[in-house]
Amino acid sequence: MKVWAEVFFYLAENNVMFEGILLKPSMVTSRAECKEQASPDKVAQYTLKLLQNRIPPAVPGIMFLSGGQSEVEATLNLNAMNQAPNPWHVSFSYARALQNSCLKTRGGRPENVKAAQQALLVRASANSLAQLGKYTVEGESDEAKKGMFVKGYVY
Repeated sequence: MKVWAEVFFYLAENNVMFEGILLKPSMVTSRAECKEQASPDKVAQYTLKLLQNRIPPAVPGIMFLSGGQSEVEATLNLNAMNQAPNPWHVSFSYARALQNSCLKTRGGRPENVKAAQQALLVRASANSLAQLGKYTVEGESDEAKKGMFVKGYVY
């Protein structure tokens, strides 16, 4: 929380218009190695509480990173945040959580392009519903439910 307070202090010091900011934070989730993972409702509660304590409502949008969550996990957490009251447009800026099952479906083979495009459409549709708070996990593939955390991963 101290980091966000400092960031917004200096943004205000430099006359940055909060209305023009788009944030890309990570969600407050359990560590990947934790045996008991927080529910989507808990992730939403903790993430929104942190943001509400530090981020001005004037900021129009927050786009979350998936941070190694499975595609389904990231979508469920986004959905829970959009079912809770908050002053922002809460959306997603997922890379791996949009592409993982698509890339695995494609497997580098040209004959799998159509199936990979369908997998991407499923992910985009799921996250579109989640930003409206209307996503359900029904019909999700086992691949989409697999976690993507890689210990020691470096960008």
